[in-house]
Amino acid sequence: MKMAATSTEVSSQDRQAMLFGLGAVALWSTVATAFKVALVDMSPLELMWLASLVSWLLMGALVVRQGLLGEALRKGWRTAAWAGLMNPVAYYLVLFGAYDRLPGQEAMALNYTWALAMAFLAVPILGQRLTRIDVLAGLVAYSGVWVIATRGQVLNVDFADPLGVGLALASTLLWALYWLLNVRDARPPLVAQWQNFGVGLPVLTLLMLLGPGFAWHGWATLGAGVYVGLFEMGIAFVLWQLAVHRVSRTAKVSNLIFLSPPVSLLLLHLVVGEPILVSTLVGLVLILGGLGLQQWQKAPVTAAQESS
Repeated sequence: MKMAATSTEVSSQDRQAMLFGLGAVALWSTVATAFKVALVDMSPLELMWLASLVSWLLMGALVVRQGLLGEALRKGWRTAAWAGLMNPVAYYLVLFGAYDRLPGQEAMALNYTWALAMAFLAVPILGQRLTRIDVLAGLVAYSGVWVIATRGQVLNVDFADPLGVGLALASTLLWALYWLLNVRDARPPLVAQWQNFGVGLPVLTLLMLLGPGFAWHGWATLGAGVYVGLFEMGIAFVLWQLAVHRVSRTAKVSNLIFLSPPVSLLLLHLVVGEPILVSTLVGLVLILGGLGLQQWQKAPVTAAQESS
């Protein structure tokens, strides 16, 4: 009876985790559209400042609600000093810069290569070894990057927007590097997020004062910026953390991320009016195929570890 109760409890937690994971993925599927709507009138820096302010306030409220404010104020700021400059400041400024220059569908698809970037950067940073599957996954996925960057003219090295492509790929390197350097970060995730934004927000405010300044762009633009802060940087993060911490096996929720790109493409087409390019579809299939290969090789290892 004890075994059955334990199994039922795990099953219930897994169902909750899947719901949290689906909620996070659903929100992430909308943010590419929100980025493009906000960036019609806002500069990447303006969007970054507004979204960071909203996310910092939301995270702060959650930190207080969970009784973590004392811990958040006492310790962890030495790590936050550099982590906050990487994420949110550097990562999101580069990412928004890519969305400002590229069609949303291209920036979104290119950004999904961050998991592969992490696998390759883990070699020099964590001393991990690449497998043949890792290399094959990289070749498949980055061939998709080439298709998207050349917009289907794969034998033509004259990219439609080389700076935009470079920014999108640089964002994946920054994101992967940030998480690899945070492997030993002992801070609770919610505290870490709040502290990082607490470091990043004054920097962004200074950049705003030295640069474009503060201007009113209308309610629709404000709403899009607030949406990005609440959902891309805030609620989706919390939902994903809940999913990862409650699920019995991480692969169950990590595979949900594959649902996001098709929904993102559809929303960009319906809301922003972007025509879906054949090159984006082909490139995205290759990128997701590469990510699938990478997930496939890890699944047996994880299962074996959990059964031992």
